Amino acid sequence: MNQKAVYVEKAASLFRGGYNCAQSVLLAMQDFWNEKKTFEPKIASAFGGGIGGRGSLCGALTGGVIAIGQKYGSNKPIDKEREKAYFLALKFYDGFQKELGSVFCRDLIGYDLTDPKERKKAWDSNVFLNKCVNFVEKAVDILIDLT
Repeated sequence: MNQKAVYVEKAASLFRGGYNCAQSVLLAMQDFWNEKKTFEPKIASAFGGGIGGRGSLCGALTGGVIAIGQKYGSNKPIDKEREKAYFLALKFYDGFQKELGSVFCRDLIGYDLTDPKERKKAWDSNVFLNKCVNFVEKAVDILIDLT
């Protein structure tokens, strides 16, 4: 198994183990980049289900953007120091959308998680393990190729 495949599988394993999509991508990329875990997985907790179950931006995408910020961002209010993070976030967003057809959770999974009946249908259909794990894997795959 090549190095990229190890981290793609790690992200999937984290997701299957109970972390949400954003947390799984963030943790896998922290390991890939050998980053100190200054961001605990809880920082990405609210991004699951398209930001709190809203169905907005896919958590795998937002987790990847958090990881990019951790690796390439800046703690200073200097535009020049944020350029690489912006560049990579844009490339990541575009690659994710191109590969998966959308960046929105609701479009990707086909359920409105804000509706209790739809949410139950999503759980009953096992959509999270059938689809979302693939979004997590694809996010890590794209990020590793970008960096």
